[in-house]
Amino acid sequence: MLFVEITAILIAILATLSIVRSTHKVGISPVPSTRRARQVILAAVADRITGDGPIVDLGSGWGHLALAAARRFPERRIIGYELSPIPWCVSILLKKILGRHNLVFYRRDYLKADLPGAAAFLCYLFPGGMQALEEKLAREKKQVRLIVSNTFALPRVAPDELIRLKDIYRTPIYIYHKSIASMTQSL
Repeated sequence: MLFVEITAILIAILATLSIVRSTHKVGISPVPSTRRARQVILAAVADRITGDGPIVDLGSGWGHLALAAARRFPERRIIGYELSPIPWCVSILLKKILGRHNLVFYRRDYLKADLPGAAAFLCYLFPGGMQALEEKLAREKKQVRLIVSNTFALPRVAPDELIRLKDIYRTPIYIYHKSIASMTQSL
């Protein structure tokens, strides 16, 4: 019994150290969107999505938002990018358990990845991550139809809509659709 307990403790310590290391490297820990935020984000996507490209979750963390998107939009390809190995593994496991065949998770830095032409980008990043995303999209002249961001805004592009959740923090959900059409030309 002692061997099992020691093994469990070692696994927990290694998992914690892995998350701490990834948090230090990326600049933010993997924090899941709340259930209410996921509902509002996916409703915003459903009301505004155009084209037939994939829905891409940038910094997908534990996979909650990407999994919910795969369930809500079974006809679309859903892609999640996550760097932290433990949340990425949990995402893969949940995808397999739930049988989400329209969903793929990549353990890659979305800032270094060749992002696909997407119908929508979903974000729950941090201010530095949003600035880096804005610069990447402008630099690569990516055609973006829709960005929906939980809590953090693009620094130089005004959102077309702002929804405040009815939670203790009045969490903002930023929606960009018309304003980003000219983003690559103006930045």
